[in-house]
Amino acid sequence: MRALTWHGHHDVRVDTVPDPEIINPRDAIIKVTATAICGSDLHLYDGVIPGMMPGDILGHEFMGEVVETGPKSTLEKGQKVVVPFTISCGSCYFCQKQQYSACDNSNPVDAQDLSEPLYGHAMSALFGYSHLTGGYAGGQSEYVRVPFSDVGPIVVPDHVEDEKVLFLSDILPTGWMAAENADIEPGDTVAVWGCGPVGLFAIQSALLMGAKQVIGIDHHPHRLELARSLGAKIVDFSRTHVGEALMEMSGGIGPDAVIDAVGMEAHGFAPDNVIEVVKQKVGVAADRGHALREALITCRKGGRVSVPGVYGGFLDKFPLGAMMQKGLQLRTGQTHVQKYTKPLLEKILNGEIDTTFLISHRLPLEQGPEGYKNFHDNQNEWTKVVLRPE
Repeated sequence: MRALTWHGHHDVRVDTVPDPEIINPRDAIIKVTATAICGSDLHLYDGVIPGMMPGDILGHEFMGEVVETGPKSTLEKGQKVVVPFTISCGSCYFCQKQQYSACDNSNPVDAQDLSEPLYGHAMSALFGYSHLTGGYAGGQSEYVRVPFSDVGPIVVPDHVEDEKVLFLSDILPTGWMAAENADIEPGDTVAVWGCGPVGLFAIQSALLMGAKQVIGIDHHPHRLELARSLGAKIVDFSRTHVGEALMEMSGGIGPDAVIDAVGMEAHGFAPDNVIEVVKQKVGVAADRGHALREALITCRKGGRVSVPGVYGGFLDKFPLGAMMQKGLQLRTGQTHVQKYTKPLLEKILNGEIDTTFLISHRLPLEQGPEGYKNFHDNQNEWTKVVLRPE
């Protein structure tokens, strides 16, 4: 089959690779009908996530048709399914608490040995990502093996267009959980750093949860316009002092809740970010934390901080003093996707949530490398890329 594979810094290719096979009784094989490039795929593209190997199949946002099942899979051939990017067993201590992204059983033991020394506990498994998270083949391919297929995939109606439900695999639940982690109350002011796909869905979710005003912060004009179209107010950080703007827009107390949807590759020319870009390029630091620092500093006293943006290492100059002295609450983590897919599918089907507005480009899988390059280099115009195997 054909698959989009990682070969190093800014080097992804479409290769011919072996077809996936059923390995365990709970497996299923999915024929991919639609897949997308995620902002966190760009961390792999930039080479800032450790544990990748040449030839790894990329992609953790995908959906398709069930074409083969193991004897203990609950799926049936021919069903149309969306697959969460988190791989979860459904029965361990964490899965029983619906903390699916903390599953103890999906990451193979040899891969657990890679992440446990770094984080204190082994990470769960993800599709199409680092070998720290299991090294599972991803869905930017013609076919993909789905472990624990009785737990993860959600069956969607055949008549629903792929693009309306594809993002149930990651960015819609991630944006929703980001807003949920911010404990939004009616009347709140919520500031969201980053108007990429996750930030836009966090904005949409925060408004649905009753926020009085949501403020999107970015420097790409088109992405800011998308945020405005959802009902957000906007701040262009390249033209405006973000802290002063947020104080003015929140009546002088600061936002009630802040959401960092940027993560480890913050943009801009703030002094701390310029230094961290250099440190990241020479390999002495993994994370650029300007957006997170700014979010913590600008959040009101007693406010809430939600971090869906991906971080991987140790952050310098973390404003712990501001966090403690202001009494901030912080929540973060990979998304417990399986917890959210069913209720969010209902919101899509009844028209409460539109997931298609951010798609800017649709390409065949064979043009995947072009999609990566443009999604990376032209972020104002390339807001979301959907790939289709042919």
